[in-house]
Amino acid sequence: MGSPLHAPIFLVLCIFIQSSACGQGLGTEPFGRSYGATEARKSVQEAETRFLLFKNESDRLGCELRLQRPETLQECGFNTSQPLVMIIHGWSVDGLLENWIWKLVGALKSRPVNVGLVDWISLAYQHYSVAVRNTRVVGQDVAALLLWLEESVKFSLSDVHLIGYSLGAHVSGFAGSSMSGKHKIGRITGLDPAGPMFEGTSPSDRLSPDDANFVDAIHTFTREHMGLSVGIKQPIAHYDFYPNGGTFQPGCYFLDLYKHIAEHGLNAITQTIKCAHERSVHLFIDSLQHSNQQSIGFQCSDMDSFSQGLCLSCKKGRCNTLGYDTRMDWSGKSKKLFLITRAQAPFRVFHYQFKIQFINQTEKPVEPTFTMSLLGTKGDTKKIPITLGEGITSNKTYSLLITLDKDVGELVMIKFKWENRAVWANVWNTVQTIMPWGVTPHYSGLVLKTICVKAGETQQRMTFCPENVDDLQLHPTQEKVFVRCEVNSIRLKRKSR
Repeated sequence: MGSPLHAPIFLVLCIFIQSSACGQGLGTEPFGRSYGATEARKSVQEAETRFLLFKNESDRLGCELRLQRPETLQECGFNTSQPLVMIIHGWSVDGLLENWIWKLVGALKSRPVNVGLVDWISLAYQHYSVAVRNTRVVGQDVAALLLWLEESVKFSLSDVHLIGYSLGAHVSGFAGSSMSGKHKIGRITGLDPAGPMFEGTSPSDRLSPDDANFVDAIHTFTREHMGLSVGIKQPIAHYDFYPNGGTFQPGCYFLDLYKHIAEHGLNAITQTIKCAHERSVHLFIDSLQHSNQQSIGFQCSDMDSFSQGLCLSCKKGRCNTLGYDTRMDWSGKSKKLFLITRAQAPFRVFHYQFKIQFINQTEKPVEPTFTMSLLGTKGDTKKIPITLGEGITSNKTYSLLITLDKDVGELVMIKFKWENRAVWANVWNTVQTIMPWGVTPHYSGLVLKTICVKAGETQQRMTFCPENVDDLQLHPTQEKVFVRCEVNSIRLKRKSR
């Protein structure tokens, strides 16, 4: 783990951090000079890890806890009856603590917990490979603090929650693996744990499920570029959440680069890439600030399957809440969970699986584009585009994932429309024109029999049938209304009386 970065990875990191250190040389030595083990140890010895405790939501200075100085616990207001949540930042570009730290401190102080910060800025403000080597030392420092708390004030390690961002996630892991004895840290949360020099390594060289009683991770920027993922891609926790597939995040696309240039000038590229990496932090903050709007992740093998709506089950622990209130009843194998989020807070969306059964009565494959309008007990949403991605050839059922930004309540009606106007509408109009009145045209369109819906957040299953059971055919530019099948059954019974 102590080997220097390869030149291609270094070049990408230069783009990512926009650091003056990147200009020190791109020759045979990736960092302009060689950092050996002796120099790395020297940098560790000259710096220190500081532990700060925050008294309230607006406290940005913190009060320093000092090992073997029990009076600092009282001075800093440490409450032994409340859990301890320690924030651990990542690699530093400019030697300054980032603004998200104070946002997370403020959000955590809304809960009855001690909130602290592991300030290792002097060790993190190094060339990346040196900062990576320092993570193990800082982890041992954190372990020393926690063991001292256990010995001096009988503070239980099970009441400790470490929240590590990027490199800080692996610092948390090293803190957990440094514990001696039977007791483990209660929980570790990794916020987009760093990928370079950690991807593919053994569990002892990174954050792993063995480092605490419960480990969860949120992966938000695992997209590979030139062999590099800023965040680690592989599962490293009991529950690994992959919002939007974990590769990139809504609102962080390079299409937004012009907006970032206006806001951040030359740092625009940094901000665009950092946006997705740091989204993990803001998703966690959102879970504290909007506790009544919790995002839910669903266990799935990959994003392709999830995008078909095939994984919206909560049976046997297959779903869990993302963020602070994650359910910690893990048992068995580690789980990969996927979810969709909005581009800004509150990030929660509502997930639905739609299974649509078609019968194609035409002689040729049909590749239509549809829209759906949904009506629920709490609201509605207009014209959601539906693209099946392949031609409808015969009797076939399609499964797809639909997400809504707002809660429309229980679905009561679906309006389904065939939007392909250009080609099929002309064909249909021509057929109708040349056919004599009262003669049924040979072209019969599509038959849309049923729409089955499963709501991920409520786990409710519903089946919708055509409102007009005497006309099941769907033609270009035509809209069909679907209602709950049980409602249709009641209507038919009344009609038959």
